[in-house]
Amino acid sequence: MKTYKVLFIIIFLMHMLTLVNATVFNGELNGIVMWISTVLFLIAIIYFSTEHRANKQVTR
Repeated sequence: MKTYKVLFIIIFLMHMLTLVNATVFNGELNGIVMWISTVLFLIAIIYFSTEHRANKQVTR
């Protein structure tokens, strides 16, 4: 799967979590949503850096 697709999916999930928390749960799950968003952000950073390093080594 292309890197931009994975990153787009992760960003989409982060926004959907925030939207559902704000509309359905009236912000009652802020701590859990922020924790999940932080984990998703870290996954995106690790995935991007791994792909970037792999592409950098191929081009050399």
